[in-house]
Amino acid sequence: MDVLVRLQSRAPLPACLPQVSRQRLVAMTQWRFFLAVLAFASQATTATAQTVWPVANPEDRGLSSSPLDSLDAAIASGLYGNVNRVVIVKDGFLVVSNRYDRDYQSISAGLQGALGCGFQACKAGEENAAYNYYSPNTHPFYQGRDVHTLQSVTKSVAATVLGAALANGDIGSLATPLLPFLSDYDTRDVDPRLHSATLEDLLTMRTGIEWHEQDRPLNETNTTIQLERSDDWVQFTLDQPSDAAPGEKWVYNSGGSHLMSAVVFDATGMTIDAYAEEHVFGPLAISDYHWKETPQGLPDTEGGLYLEAEQLAKIGYLYLQGGMWHGQRILDESFVKQATARQVDQVNSAGWGYGYQWWRLDRDTVPVWAGLGFGGQYLLVLPDYDLIGVINSWNIFGQRVRPVLPAFLDALLAAHG
Repeated sequence: MDVLVRLQSRAPLPACLPQVSRQRLVAMTQWRFFLAVLAFASQATTATAQTVWPVANPEDRGLSSSPLDSLDAAIASGLYGNVNRVVIVKDGFLVVSNRYDRDYQSISAGLQGALGCGFQACKAGEENAAYNYYSPNTHPFYQGRDVHTLQSVTKSVAATVLGAALANGDIGSLATPLLPFLSDYDTRDVDPRLHSATLEDLLTMRTGIEWHEQDRPLNETNTTIQLERSDDWVQFTLDQPSDAAPGEKWVYNSGGSHLMSAVVFDATGMTIDAYAEEHVFGPLAISDYHWKETPQGLPDTEGGLYLEAEQLAKIGYLYLQGGMWHGQRILDESFVKQATARQVDQVNSAGWGYGYQWWRLDRDTVPVWAGLGFGGQYLLVLPDYDLIGVINSWNIFGQRVRPVLPAFLDALLAAHG
């Protein structure tokens, strides 16, 4: 019913939206309303059709429980801060599903800063703003539901939806130039070099657009903070200067990731959440989610998706299965291989690689595919071990805690032996 209410009560689209986009988004909103009515009418039927992970003990799947138990105890003690959830899937079996209750009203109470305002610290109308990261009503869980903010793990899921559009023929090739998909926006003043940027350049964060995200604090000097405060995220990104030719330089760029939303909309005539419902979430039986929208009405593909942890694990399993899900092809196998490959090597001092909005955190000779998100959101896939790990956290309040990611990966590797 939440989707139904949201679509019924949608505010008018901003006048600054290009007229073509306004017309298409209005039509898409009407279609999404129709789909929501159908989904609500058949809720009882679809609820019984959900795919559920079969459950097993770690030992039953060849894992040692000792490292996993040690991690659980450390998380429960608060060593790693506000960890909310740990899920581990081995060979398609759910072997760990741990929850850790955190009182975000108390944690956020009275706090104010560049990321928002906490419980009882907001002015009227500010607390429930979509990008108020301190609000316990909207972060980390959405409105008290099980769906948890994924932050930049959204990028990996959005790339998956784009990959589905590629598999379906709605997008011809990743070698296709990027800018024709953005013809509804003003590209007259973009750097001439950007005209040669391809969809693959976009997915690998090598468009050449200048962006300051990882090299700036979380304040008004950070380009992504500026993006989230702008009225038109796509136009804001296109208005940034370029400092390299496409394919020449890797720079972490959340604005570029949001362009995926506009690309899928242009290519398919559907917003990326609606396309995901039909071609990814639907087949994977992911029905409960929330996807924040930007002021333009496009879903936020740089960090706006909320999923429950066991549902997120399905995305990892889809990649483990080479793009297949219960006999249905969702992604081309070649896309899966390229998306998780080291398209760009040594992107940081840790020696990580980067694929199509997926990280490579390889440990020694063990390949590790990863979606990583702000505040402690992790989707890890160890393909050689048929192992998937998900962690949700919300460590954004300035507390000094140990990072859980290396400990989580250590535990997964030690459990496998």
